Amino acid sequence: MAAVAATHLEACPHCRRQLAQAEHVGGALLQQQQPAVASAREAQLRGDILARLQQPLPAAAPEPAPTPLHRPAELLPRALHPYFGRTWKALRWRWVAPGVHLIRAAGSSGDTLVMLKIAPGKSIPLHSHHGSELTQILQGAYDDELGHFGPGDMADLDSDIEHRPITSPGVPCICVAALDGPLRFRGWLARKMQPMVGL
Repeated sequence: MAAVAATHLEACPHCRRQLAQAEHVGGALLQQQQPAVASAREAQLRGDILARLQQPLPAAAPEPAPTPLHRPAELLPRALHPYFGRTWKALRWRWVAPGVHLIRAAGSSGDTLVMLKIAPGKSIPLHSHHGSELTQILQGAYDDELGHFGPGDMADLDSDIEHRPITSPGVPCICVAALDGPLRFRGWLARKMQPMVGL
């Protein structure tokens, strides 16, 4: 889930601003919850830490994560590098159904983290979710019962949502999705194929 959220933040200046504001508020709340300093030694240590935080960064500090305007087109979003590699060319898609390809993340544990590439005009069978699903659209688009989702959009789904995504004409829809439970298909054929797909 964190990798998908970080991918969205890389592409969305509005959400980065919202996150910075939330972190500022959280920091202020934590500051108010600090217990009274129990000793002169603790006061000294706290003062030293605050002084260090005020010091400017060294000249060799690493650059901040690039925004989509600065990221070369051949590179995947930075948050996906540990799981899928650095470049689009390095992706090794696995066929799972006509027009549908998948890559399961390397090194992910617990939740399922996948990239999906779905051909234009394809319909994914009607389904809901046993848990949560967080999906970030990287390329292409799809429409479902909730609306239209294009590059940079994120879908946040739970067990109450049932939908049938249909990819838009033009280019394949490529998205990264994190699921904390398997999909729940209504149709018998999709249910039969589900163990082979692993979603």
